[in-house]
Amino acid sequence: MIERLENLTSLQDLEHMQGQLYQKLGIHLQIAPGSNEVRSMRGIRIELGELPGLCRKTRQSIPAAIRRALEKRPEIAYSLLNAHDLLRDA
Repeated sequence: MIERLENLTSLQDLEHMQGQLYQKLGIHLQIAPGSNEVRSMRGIRIELGELPGLCRKTRQSIPAAIRRALEKRPEIAYSLLNAHDLLRDA
C-alpha cells in the first residue's frame, strides 16, 4: 500500500486511496493545506485519525509516501490547493 501511495497519478487517485485506507484498514486520512503559507510539500498537512494499535512506523510512513508522491508529481499538489480554493487568483 505504501508503494501505491508513492506512485499516485492524480488528485482523484489520492482520494481513491484515502477511501481504500479507510475501507480496508480503518485509517481516516485528511490531507489539506496547512494553516500557514504553503511554500513546499511540507506546508501540506497530512493527518491520520486516531486508531488504536496503529504502529509508529506506519503513522510515519503513510504521510512520507504521500509527500514523496506530491514531490514527484507537483500537479497533484496544485490540484489539491485548487480544490481548497487557494489558487483562485493565480
